[in-house]
Amino acid sequence: MVNLVQAWAEQFMMKHPETLIAVTGGGSGTGIAALLSATCDIAQSSRKMKDKEFKEAENKGIQPKEFVVALDGLAVTVNPKNPVNQLTIDQLADIFNGKIKNWKEVGGEDRPIVLLSREVNSGTHVYFKEHVLRKGDAKRKDEFAKSALLMPSSQAIADEIAQNPNAIGYYGMGYTNPTQKFLAIGESRKGPFYYPTIENVKTLHYYISRPLLLYTNGEPQGLIKDFIDFALSAEGQEIVRQIDFVPIR
Repeated sequence: MVNLVQAWAEQFMMKHPETLIAVTGGGSGTGIAALLSATCDIAQSSRKMKDKEFKEAENKGIQPKEFVVALDGLAVTVNPKNPVNQLTIDQLADIFNGKIKNWKEVGGEDRPIVLLSREVNSGTHVYFKEHVLRKGDAKRKDEFAKSALLMPSSQAIADEIAQNPNAIGYYGMGYTNPTQKFLAIGESRKGPFYYPTIENVKTLHYYISRPLLLYTNGEPQGLIKDFIDFALSAEGQEIVRQIDFVPIR
């Protein structure tokens, strides 16, 4: 979410030049940890807080309040030279858990699959693991293949895919450009298969969709409330669209 919140902050500070808003990335876990240690006013997260994080917050006297500020579809991407155009959720899970190792197993060329993932502290990593590898079943213990390369940012994944025809990765819709190709995702071989578009995310047809969240300590007041109100305003939601995420309004 760092690109989205940075864009909000820049526009907000133009409208209110007396204010200063510092935006830092590092993964959802980093932001939530900062909220729990009272070193930030707002935590941005691409996943919901975990039960253990709420428990830690309670122990520290922190009262997290959640705001859904946008929607996102996690785009599964490959190099444009890769002839594969669609995958089922089962195929996608088996690729990232290491059961499928060659593109020819899913209709592609005889090439080894290079797995790219965000690092474990990333909300994107957590969401993909819980909703693709584990199919939303909290009892499952499926993990990423040990061969997966953990990348420091979504942009790093996008850059690697742009120059590696064997690679596959995932990241928010806002990072796409012509040097990568989205795959259509289906829940079964019979389809239907859907691309991560604004309409498909809004209607929940695209399987790997998620809310984008802000957390504050209790009900926001003053400048913090003003900033969140701006994010949810018509102007703030237009910025959501410009960054290639999905507005909630």
